[in-house]
Amino acid sequence: MRGAMTKPADAIRVLIVDDSAVIRGALGRIIDAEGDMLVATTAPNGKVALDALKYTPVDVVLLDVEMPEMDGLTALPLILALYPDTRVIMASSLTQRGAEVTMHALAMGAADFISKPAAKTGSATLAAISVEIASKVRSIGRSARGVRHLVSAAAHPPVPVRTELLAARSSDAPIRILAIASSTGGPNALSDVLSALPADFPLPILITQHMPAVFTGLLAARLERDTGRRCVEAKDGDLIKPNCTYVAPGEYHMIVQTNEGLPYVRLTQTPPENYCRPSADPMLKSIASIYGASTMAIVLTGMGEDGLRGCREVHQRGGRIMVQDEATSVVWGMPGAVATAGIASSILPLPKIGAAIMTQCGVTA
Repeated sequence: MRGAMTKPADAIRVLIVDDSAVIRGALGRIIDAEGDMLVATTAPNGKVALDALKYTPVDVVLLDVEMPEMDGLTALPLILALYPDTRVIMASSLTQRGAEVTMHALAMGAADFISKPAAKTGSATLAAISVEIASKVRSIGRSARGVRHLVSAAAHPPVPVRTELLAARSSDAPIRILAIASSTGGPNALSDVLSALPADFPLPILITQHMPAVFTGLLAARLERDTGRRCVEAKDGDLIKPNCTYVAPGEYHMIVQTNEGLPYVRLTQTPPENYCRPSADPMLKSIASIYGASTMAIVLTGMGEDGLRGCREVHQRGGRIMVQDEATSVVWGMPGAVATAGIASSILPLPKIGAAIMTQCGVTA
């Protein structure tokens, strides 16, 4: 057991599954460099990983896709079924093929993905990848433990968030646009929410999901398949049309501007905000400046606080803000930040958000 003697008893325990000893070593060094996490064990394929899990409890599995004997896509549903308290993060290569497989894994229940370090990764890129890996393992590992605590503490659902954290509705202006922010766990949450809306849902929907460029087009295609409504990876200059969903492309902030009263998408590569590009804050601020009280902002599962400043702007202009609750979030960072700031109009479990959108937008099924 690597690092067990020098780490605290509550350190996040990680299983690394990859057929490359070089990659296992690289990931192991990243994990063991963190004071609050340790590599519990490693495995060269899914079969060995499942055997290891019988005897070694872990919080997070870092799972490669292509491995001999049992690959990651075969192992993933077995791990989730046999060890439901364990979270799985896929190790993805940033290629079209890697992105397609990883999106499939997310749909199957993986919590998130990390960029897999390559053999010749430069020092600056490796440092950025190391920060990404450590942050995701920490957030997802802690979240998994929080869910276990909630389940073991009582047989009934968690107590609802205190009502004093809910902002009073400041306007009854009709909603004219939805803006959704999401990150860790977001692809599945987005699919659940948008699939609950009717195919003829009339309002435009803008989405900022934290993802690299190679993934966001695939996310838009998946949402179009799941919802039966037009969904595109946004392009600079796209007119914002009814009954259409726009996904911010990786490496670009998506904001809204107007030309002769017509709203359209502007893509920018201004510096990252909240360490993210795309970031939800620029999107939300720009929408609030144009649509004002007719804005509905929705913040779904995700780590960090991206979206908080944008939601403050929505709130100040009389718009409505809906956030996902802690119990149904993979990580209650982004929605939790908005909820605890006291600017959310409603805090709801994921299965109820779609219906609440329809009610507040005056849409019937």
